[in-house]
Amino acid sequence: MTSAKRVTLTDVAKLARVDKSVVSRVINDDDRLVIKPETRDRVLAAIQELDYHPNAAARSLRTAQSGTYGLLIPDFANPIYAEIIKGAEQAAAARDTVLLTGTVNEDHPERYVRMLASGRVEGLLLASDKLSAQAIEALRHTGRPIVSVNQRVPGVERMILADDERASALVVRHLTDLGHERIAHIRGPRNSDTARRRLNGYRGALRAGGLTPDPALVAGDGYTSETGAEAMRELLALPEPPTAVLVANVAAAVGALSAARQLGVRVPEDVSVATIHDIPLAANLAPALTTVRMPLAEMGRQGMLALFGEDSGSGRTVVRTETELIVRDSTSARA
Repeated sequence: MTSAKRVTLTDVAKLARVDKSVVSRVINDDDRLVIKPETRDRVLAAIQELDYHPNAAARSLRTAQSGTYGLLIPDFANPIYAEIIKGAEQAAAARDTVLLTGTVNEDHPERYVRMLASGRVEGLLLASDKLSAQAIEALRHTGRPIVSVNQRVPGVERMILADDERASALVVRHLTDLGHERIAHIRGPRNSDTARRRLNGYRGALRAGGLTPDPALVAGDGYTSETGAEAMRELLALPEPPTAVLVANVAAAVGALSAARQLGVRVPEDVSVATIHDIPLAANLAPALTTVRMPLAEMGRQGMLALFGEDSGSGRTVVRTETELIVRDSTSARA
């Protein structure tokens, strides 16, 4: 078998009847290139007709750019990060760049520093706050762009966040509208910026509704089904258990529902349960879970635009689009 001949820049230039440098500058959107519109159209038509794809390795040697970006997440087990990855990948593909996704390995953060410093990745999205202050400072010292997504990471100035306070408030207002007054919160990790903002939103919404936050009604310390189940058992063992529970994320909510079922506590007849983040699984649980849909994919997309330098923002950007309450079967009026 013989392999097909690779289409080259020379082939495109010959078909378009222009110099190779013109083709290269059209491909790279060189704003200093002055040519007639019909000439540009002829070059683009030749590229399409020949199905020409630039040699990425050669281009990186010419431009000293890898065309590759990195995204670090806490772990692949948490389903919400799939949406952030999807939005970031779509933005990367639109710019003909590559996105590499990995998990934060606290024991070897220096490998990410090396990747940035060597130019193997052009910039880094951080969707985790698990890196040490020393590692963050070393990343910044490389001079490459770093943007945090879904987390405020100390030392990282550019950040893309969701409105977590509003998400909690949407759930609390929904539950108070249903007549609930004893509303508990299963929180995320105590050292997580996102979890703190959701806790603050929960407390603020209670006060706004004329209710006094009760520290006994806050339990949990994680975003896993195990921590959610443990926290739910703790809350249901109180002398006066809650009639409704806001869970900080959907994975913990799955554990909370399981714990309630094992204890013979009916959802929503005995206790209403709602959570932040909406994934397909939520609608297929028994009962279907009331959630707040968050702009995860949009945060990933905007994070990439910030790395590219294509957004006009600086410092903190809060993405509020698509933040909405999705009411399902796990919440009902207080009995």
